[in-house]
Amino acid sequence: MKKFFYWLPRILAILFIGFISMFVLDIIGEPQWLLALLIHLIPSYFLIAITIIAWKNESLGGVLFQLAGVGLLFLTHFEALIIAIPAFVIGTLFLFKKYLFKF
Repeated sequence: MKKFFYWLPRILAILFIGFISMFVLDIIGEPQWLLALLIHLIPSYFLIAITIIAWKNESLGGVLFQLAGVGLLFLTHFEALIIAIPAFVIGTLFLFKKYLFKF
């Protein structure tokens, strides 16, 4: 059970990054698509950095995922709640694992 709660937030974080990165596919065929690709992947870069931090330090990573969820809410004016919810869940799972299953 401990291994399940160790890997669950990490796998969900990777899947969430993949989901956010799929929104880039709408820029294919546009002029200057490479620049647009790099710009549209900025949220994914931040989430990758947070995942790397969370992999090493679960409590800090959990808080950073929670802050990423709040940031997503404020940046989208609460219109993209469905996108912010996974960030809150992943942050909560990192904190849950850190404080309930101390290794």
